[in-house]
Amino acid sequence: MAKSIFYILLFQCLVVCISSESVIGKEQASSEKKALRIAKRNTVLLDNVNQLLVVFNDKPENSLAILVAMEKKDKHWQVISAPMAAGIGRKGFATPGAKREGDSQSPTGLFRLGQLFCYDKEVNTQMPYIQTTPEDKWIDDPNSPDYNRYVRGKTSAKSYEKLLLNGNDYRYCMAIEYNMYPVVKGMGSAIFLHLSEDKTINSSAGCVVLLQKDMEQLIRWMKPELKPSILMGNEKVLVGGLKKK
Repeated sequence: MAKSIFYILLFQCLVVCISSESVIGKEQASSEKKALRIAKRNTVLLDNVNQLLVVFNDKPENSLAILVAMEKKDKHWQVISAPMAAGIGRKGFATPGAKREGDSQSPTGLFRLGQLFCYDKEVNTQMPYIQTTPEDKWIDDPNSPDYNRYVRGKTSAKSYEKLLLNGNDYRYCMAIEYNMYPVVKGMGSAIFLHLSEDKTINSSAGCVVLLQKDMEQLIRWMKPELKPSILMGNEKVLVGGLKKK
C-alpha cells in the first residue's frame, strides 16, 4: 500500500514539473515573440543598430519589465538568450517625451548604450570601460553646466550620483544615452543599465536594473562595432512604433 502511494505521489510530482516547464517555455516564447514584433515595428529606427536590448512592460505603471537581447544577422533579428527579468522606474515608463527629472519613471525610446563603469580593474567585456574611483560622479543637478554628464573630480553641482557605492548596484554601470545629444535641462539624468541591489529584481528611480549574472552575460556579448542600443517602453507603445527624430 505504502509503495503504491509513493508511486502515485511521484507521478503527481512529475506531472506538476512537466506542466511548470511547459508554462515557463510558453512564457519565454511569448516574450521573445513580442520583442521581435517590437523590433519589426520600429525597423526605421534600427537601420544602424546590430545589437539590441528590448525592454518592455505590459502596463505603463508597472516597475517590473522583460529584457530580450537580440542581434541582427543577414538583416534579421535573432534572440540570443532567454528573456531576463528587469526592474525599471518605480512608476514605470514615461510616455514618449514626457520623462522629467525626479519623476521616478524610465524614459521611452531608442538609446545608444554608452560608457561602462566597473569596480574591477579587469572585466570580461569587449566594451570600453572605466574602472570607477571615489572621484567619479554623474551630475543630476538641472542647473549645473555639467547636467547629465560624467565628471571625475570637483564639481560645482549641488547634487550628483556617486558612481562608486558601498553596495553592488554600480559594480557594472552602463550609461543609457538618454537626454544627452543635446542635454535638455530638467528632462532627466543618470539613466543607467546597472545591477539590482540584491539577488532579486528591484525597481529604480528611472534606470534599468538586472541581476549580476544577466549583466555579465550581456557585457560579454556586446561589441562596440555592432552599436549596442536599448529600445525601451510599454509594450503597447513600442508595438505602435516610435517616431524617428
